[in-house]
Amino acid sequence: MTEAEGSWCLMESDPAVFTELIKEFGVKGLQVEELWSLDAEHFERLQPVHGLIFLFKWIGPSVDSSDSEAIVTDDKIFFARQVIRNACATQAIVQILMNLESSELELGETLRDFKEFTKTFDSSMKGLALSNSDTIRNVHNSFSRQQIFEFDNKSAPKDDDVFHFVSYIPIAGRLYELDGLKEGPLDHGQIPEGKDWTDIVTVVLQDRINKYSENEIHFNLLAIVNDRKVECEKKIAALEATGRATPEKILELKQLIEDEESKRHKFRMENVRRKHNYLPLIVEFLKELAQQKQLIPLYEKAKEKCETKKKSKSKSST
Repeated sequence: MTEAEGSWCLMESDPAVFTELIKEFGVKGLQVEELWSLDAEHFERLQPVHGLIFLFKWIGPSVDSSDSEAIVTDDKIFFARQVIRNACATQAIVQILMNLESSELELGETLRDFKEFTKTFDSSMKGLALSNSDTIRNVHNSFSRQQIFEFDNKSAPKDDDVFHFVSYIPIAGRLYELDGLKEGPLDHGQIPEGKDWTDIVTVVLQDRINKYSENEIHFNLLAIVNDRKVECEKKIAALEATGRATPEKILELKQLIEDEESKRHKFRMENVRRKHNYLPLIVEFLKELAQQKQLIPLYEKAKEKCETKKKSKSKSST
């Protein structure tokens, strides 16, 4: 595998990106929502929650060294080791999708065939197969931010922050953490009867967050949930079929559908902007400024403004 064949781009932890990502894989019946808090009411409004993707700053294996005893080997759990850089975002969501057995989920041909192809592979071979899947990699890389300039050195400086995605999902009444950097699934224990799994996972997540300093705020949490538009349409149909539909309730559900459609339009526009190459526009704009003899004056003005800021900063620091 050459460097070009194996390269995966960095991906934003954003519901617009992940929702379109799974759609392009062919998945139907699900979407991705962002959670801003671990409070129960935030989970309640999204129920049922099928899985969570947690983004955090990676500070080394020592933080999770006590977890080694809880790693399990279970052939019924789809788990793939991460064998290539930058693939953890897609790997995190694929590992959730591959372990779901929801009647609301249509996995789609791409992931269904991949699951069948790798069913006898060990975790390392599953990870290698994932990193070499042209279809999955191409969908992933379609969400790369367009760069105005390409640099030969793709490696991040040593002092750059490194972020990592992991998944949390309930399987057969137990809570599992699926982290491609570990040897296998991490078993967080039995989910007590009568408890929703999100009540347990919030404790695990809070404990993990508490291991960082109080000033660390670089965390992000995404939830895999049912297609909310479809859910509202089903509720309307059920109410009308049973004769329990009231004008107020129907209006409320239709408003939720309208809100969802508006949000999806916004998501589509955001993703178009992410994927668009603005370099030709910038070059033409600079050419036009040069022809109008405005480029050099604008440059000098910007340079002067920069020098003024430097002097102001220098004075304030003395």
